[in-house]
Order: sequence, then C-alpha cells, then structure tokens
Amino acid sequence: MSDDSFKNWRIIIFISVLAIIMIASSHSADQKVYKIARLKNEAKELRSAFVDGRSKLMRLKMESSIINKVAEKGIKISEIPPKKIKVKSHN
Repeated sequence: MSDDSFKNWRIIIFISVLAIIMIASSHSADQKVYKIARLKNEAKELRSAFVDGRSKLMRLKMESSIINKVAEKGIKISEIPPKKIKVKSHN
C-alpha cells in the first residue's frame, strides 16, 4: 500500500514541476512579446525622428533658405558667378 502511495506522490510532484515550468515559460514568452512591442514602437519613433530631421536638413540646405539666412546678417549674393581656378603642375 505504501508503494502505491509513493508512486502517486511521484506523479503528483512530477506534474506539479511540469506545471511550474510551463507557467515560467509562459511568463518568459509574455515578457519577450512585450519587449518586442516596445522595441518596435521605439524603432518607429526613431525612424520618424530621422525622417523629420532629414526633411529639416533638406529645407535648410535649400538655396532660398540660405539666401534668407545670410540676408539677415547683411550678406548679399554676388552678381558675378564664381570662376574655376585651374592649377597646372609642371612635372
């Protein structure tokens, strides 16, 4: 009789350990899912910040924007276009 009860206890303990492992695995998977979602949101925010920064840079690099900025400082655009200087080396 005591041998049968020992077998029952072994099965109960084994099933309990499996249940604990399953619960721990489930919690671990949930944490990973939350972390993935958080990282995806962070990547979206960084991507939108990059696009926003790039569009601001493009606006700042526009010739009309540069002309307005230097005009505020009293610098005017030259009427004479720049010329290339060529240097010939004697070998």
